[in-house]
Amino acid sequence: MNPFYRRIYRVVRHIPKHRVATYGVVARLAGRPGAARTVGWALSALPDDTDVPWWRVVNAAGRISLSSHNHSDVVQRALLLREGVRFAPGGAIALSEFGWPSGAYEAAPAAQTRAASLRRSRRLKGLRT
Repeated sequence: MNPFYRRIYRVVRHIPKHRVATYGVVARLAGRPGAARTVGWALSALPDDTDVPWWRVVNAAGRISLSSHNHSDVVQRALLLREGVRFAPGGAIALSEFGWPSGAYEAAPAAQTRAASLRRSRRLKGLRT
């Protein structure tokens, strides 16, 4: 097994019930900042009988990223609800309340605002040329 995958699984096993972590935070805690997609690949490679609580990993917006074609998104949502994680009406989880580790999400809104601003600037620049 890939040693990085093993580190990812170790981190995910430490996410407590009632909490979630983002793919990016898991990657950072596993020793590879910026490897969020690899976290997704590692979790998708888990066997069905795993003890790794994969459902506790969500995207940076606090949303479930799994596909609905095989209903894995419904399963993930149900498992999180059973653990007491609440979803906002739009489907997001408040990372400030449910994110693990707690301090990792305090600056998330500012980072998301900066990222959105950068994307908007790039779009506008493309329109101006």
